[in-house]
Amino acid sequence: MGAAATVQRGAGRNLALATAAFALTFWAWNLIGPLSKTYADDLDLNPTQTSVLVAFPVLVGAVGRIPAGILTDRFGGRTMLTAACFVSIVPVFLVGLSGSSYAALLASGFLLGLAGTSFAVGIPFVNAWYPPARRGFATGVFGAGMGGTALSAFLTPRLVDGMGLLPTHLVMCAALAAMGLVCWGFVRNAPQWEPSTEPALPRLKAVMRLKVTWQMSLLYAVAFGGFVAFSTYLPTMLVSAYDLAQTDAGLRTAGFSLAAVIARPAGGILSDRVGPLKVCLTSFFGAAAMAVILSFQPPLEVPAGMAFVVMALFLGLGTGGVFALVAEKVEPARVGGVTGIVGAAGGLGGYFPPLVMGAVYQATGSYAIGLLLLAVTALLVGVFTLKAFRTPAVPA
Repeated sequence: MGAAATVQRGAGRNLALATAAFALTFWAWNLIGPLSKTYADDLDLNPTQTSVLVAFPVLVGAVGRIPAGILTDRFGGRTMLTAACFVSIVPVFLVGLSGSSYAALLASGFLLGLAGTSFAVGIPFVNAWYPPARRGFATGVFGAGMGGTALSAFLTPRLVDGMGLLPTHLVMCAALAAMGLVCWGFVRNAPQWEPSTEPALPRLKAVMRLKVTWQMSLLYAVAFGGFVAFSTYLPTMLVSAYDLAQTDAGLRTAGFSLAAVIARPAGGILSDRVGPLKVCLTSFFGAAAMAVILSFQPPLEVPAGMAFVVMALFLGLGTGGVFALVAEKVEPARVGGVTGIVGAAGGLGGYFPPLVMGAVYQATGSYAIGLLLLAVTALLVGVFTLKAFRTPAVPA
């Protein structure tokens, strides 16, 4: 037991570096959402067009996680984290140049999704550094890097106000280049890690045949998808429903993201102690209750603000709990492949809600129907989780 729970020397440093790289690339991934009002005003966009623009980077960030996870099994976290930083520079630069054209913004935003693939790189990387008994902690801490969305929500509008659109994106390009050099120079793969030599397509097919892959995908589509949807679309939602200024909406969105970031490692740690099933159930049922409250569009500060924060805490717990469940159910050699698909499902779970919210608001002038759909979805997934995982896991 003691040997099995021993953390390898260098694990903490590599976890910290991977988390920092994840946070920065997630900031880059979410550069468009906090500026949605600016783009909507400058380009005269309707709510549906705005929601499409905000959601577009999520699409590639979701689908791209599948090959990213498989490539991580082949080339290792050090190479792939470095590549994620450097590859993200190009779309960030293009977004900075595209502010005067909706079509150009869609195209560059589509490519911006590449920055969102870093999640599928980091999960198998940190898993390899930690023993099974500490993987809930490791994946939870790494997942806190999704706080990059909070940084983006809080800082991006202010940087654009102070420096301008293109200079802000150039600063982000420089930061990504610096982080890429840090990853290549200081990140190291776990000593026992070995590259997978199995061809990618058969490996992907084998992972896709696993029942647990699709079960985890459903859970993560709600937990992480809910977080992504709110962190990208909440600025637009707050401006539309509560008539906030863009910077005020960004501040509140940063608070939402920060609450989820704090809850994610807590979800991983609690999963190590009480089991990931209980954590996931708490997440889904709690998120459903908060969505119902928010569907009534209560007054902004205490009722609505508190409900948004508690919603973020529930979703954050769920994102930590799901990957603790992945570490419990999936053999280490397949974690990268499973992570890619599960991560893709989480990203896709965040892609569709903004589209639905935009269409619902344009049609009804309210977000109530969209929030009630979220409540029903979270409730049903909670019931599914209870039935699918209430029996103890069979050791591999």
